[in-house]
Amino acid sequence: MPTAHTYVGTCTDGDSEGIYRVDTDGGQRGEARLGADATDPSYLTVHPSGDYLYAVNEVEDGGATAFAIEANGDLRRLNRRAIGPADPCHCSVDPTGQYLLVAHYTGGALSVVPIDDDGRLGEPTVQERAGSSVDPERQTGPHPHTIKPGPDGRFVYVADLGTDEIVRYVLEAETGTLDTKGAVSVHDGAGPRQFEYAPDGRIYCVNELDSTLSVFDRATDGTLTVRETVETIPPDYDGENAPGAVAIHPSGWFVYASNRGHDSITTFEVTATGLDVVDTVSTRGEWPRDFALDRDGEQLLVANAETDTLVPFAIDDATGRLAATDQPIAVPAPVCVRPR
Repeated sequence: MPTAHTYVGTCTDGDSEGIYRVDTDGGQRGEARLGADATDPSYLTVHPSGDYLYAVNEVEDGGATAFAIEANGDLRRLNRRAIGPADPCHCSVDPTGQYLLVAHYTGGALSVVPIDDDGRLGEPTVQERAGSSVDPERQTGPHPHTIKPGPDGRFVYVADLGTDEIVRYVLEAETGTLDTKGAVSVHDGAGPRQFEYAPDGRIYCVNELDSTLSVFDRATDGTLTVRETVETIPPDYDGENAPGAVAIHPSGWFVYASNRGHDSITTFEVTATGLDVVDTVSTRGEWPRDFALDRDGEQLLVANAETDTLVPFAIDDATGRLAATDQPIAVPAPVCVRPR
């Protein structure tokens, strides 16, 4: 079994120095070690070729950094590009590998950054968004939080926490611009944060402001329709909470959502009548901002941002239930987990 590499984005206002790396060899996961120096690499994405890794630098002037992934998993810095609006918080690469797509939370904008043949980042095209919603503190303007190409590559979807929308675009490859094609409203005060595509094409989106998970059907023309919305936390919990991330099992039968505040992962089963809660388990740490499943859907790795740990869980492939396995892995301020 070849060595697998997991890269971890962090916040560097404390002890962290950048991007960390955890290697798994023969099924044994090692300790985390620094993979590359970087400033606030809060979200990471891997190029479709598997040869490059990109990090947004979530800082006031906005940045993105490109790395080559060497054969042994080492990261070699290629270049850092200033991309303008404040606090880029999410990125992805279009299926052709030509563009890095970036969502700027505070800056209320989207960037399309050309990727050169050698993996380096070029000069970005920036598009500002507009709009607001009902929350007087968090929704006075646009706050795009996730930008991701659809599973067929025809459209790019953006979750905007500030406008309570998921917006559909077409990426114009010749100009490197995003052409708006439509939007669907989630519900007032939802605060859509992060979404994932299921094998059947549906979209599952966690909503940060009201601790819900919304399911969207996706038509052949790319339009979205809200199918259902469910709570991500137990009904008897009345403390602070904000969902952080969502992931879907490769089988398509189970959906996972992290809860920051309740500090848990909730597992849902996809049934003929909708989502049913399977269980809710502690993440054995605080503020699980992100998590990821391995490619086989056998394990889930949670990043507990405020207790500086990655916690592995085994996944029962019949029920979807989670069970903590190894001891937590120490990583300072982990906020993004990206297996390769």
